[in-house]
Amino acid sequence: MALPYAKKRYMMYLFATVVALTLPFIQVNDNHFFLLNFDHKQVHLFFIRFDMQELYLMPFLLIMLFLGIFLMTVMGGRVFCGWACPQTIFRVLYRDFIETKLLKLRKSIKNKQKEPDMSKPENKIKKAIAIGIWSLLALIAASDFSWYFVPPETFFEYLQNPAEHTILFGFVLSVALFLIADIVFIKENFCIYVCPYSRVQSVLYDDETIMAIYDPNRGGQIYNENKEKMVFKKKDLPEGAECTTCESCVTVCPTHIDIRKGLQLECINCLECVDACTVVMGKLGKPSLISWSSVKEVIKREGKTRFFRPKTIGYIAVLAIMVFVLIKLGSEKEHMLLNINRESQLYAIKPHPESENGKRVTNGYIFLFQNTENQDHEYYFEVNNPDIKILRPKHPFKIKAGHKTKKIVVLYTDKMLANDDRKDVTIPIKIRAYAVDEPEKIHVERDAIFVYPRADLVKSEE
Repeated sequence: MALPYAKKRYMMYLFATVVALTLPFIQVNDNHFFLLNFDHKQVHLFFIRFDMQELYLMPFLLIMLFLGIFLMTVMGGRVFCGWACPQTIFRVLYRDFIETKLLKLRKSIKNKQKEPDMSKPENKIKKAIAIGIWSLLALIAASDFSWYFVPPETFFEYLQNPAEHTILFGFVLSVALFLIADIVFIKENFCIYVCPYSRVQSVLYDDETIMAIYDPNRGGQIYNENKEKMVFKKKDLPEGAECTTCESCVTVCPTHIDIRKGLQLECINCLECVDACTVVMGKLGKPSLISWSSVKEVIKREGKTRFFRPKTIGYIAVLAIMVFVLIKLGSEKEHMLLNINRESQLYAIKPHPESENGKRVTNGYIFLFQNTENQDHEYYFEVNNPDIKILRPKHPFKIKAGHKTKKIVVLYTDKMLANDDRKDVTIPIKIRAYAVDEPEKIHVERDAIFVYPRADLVKSEE
């Protein structure tokens, strides 16, 4: 006997919960799987740390996210809603476990239409206990959510002095309060009226999209073309129709719909109705009238559903390209950052006895270095033109892990690099900055210019 979809979903919920709670604590080389760290202006992705200057990767991530949603919806409808969405997981935890199994406030998880009788004093007490238990869990969930923005080790450090971090803990409290209001009071109305995903699915579905679907060819038409119910009892069905009109599929539905009406935006593909009908029809020795299938296969009966069809292949191809581009860009991550700006003065000309013309030409720059590594390093740099040398700084300098430093840099030349009496000459140069202790791994190259003055200006200084 096949495992009911409900048990498969519970296993999926457990897996998703464990992953969500443990992933923030997993580190590789002090980097997280995903962390949008506003404190240190960093993004951790797949255990690689990127500085905010490297956020050119984010558009690719967003494109991949939306393409993934589109692909998943075209193939499986609102399968995410029923199998992985936090809203659904939290509602199942609160309604089916806390209210029903733990406190017996609800009579059965098979009837989600009937709300508890709150006129009874004992039910009010149970309701208060249920809200109290969920409030504690909501705080844990809100804290877990914040760990993807503030790493857990920092979060617990801040927790020792919450008054100094009111924004962070105010955010956590706000999320927890929202979860309490959402799960206890808004309920599935969030899925029906607030969540935009149901509107997205309506334009992405096709006849081969997998969904919870009722077979009217076997069960009989319960609703007419105007979606008006015309069958209330078994006797109202034509001869040979197999639906028992027990409405188990209706009472078990968390979004309060009748799947026999056809495709509806409220359906979250939780497949509770499939399980309910499987039990009822199984007692009659017949297969379920509701299955996880497609319009093409069940209603139109035009053959098997094709998972790989032009639309889905197109999404998969574009997703593969995005993944390749992301991996390519991620593999080219720089282990240090360097911004170069020129000073306002183009150049300076000073007498120098060792120069070819007795004059030394200098250019001034402002170098902004950033150590993006997890350990301290000493840095220096070099110029690719042998005729242009470094006047200052004279020696390597140390930058602490994750810190920035600004350096005034002066480059000079004692050579006659140009001989143009009409204009200054711009000479392209390449700056190679590196960590002294790991020059092969930690290095960057930047293009810059060295401005050499007009020849008549150099000669006029003689």
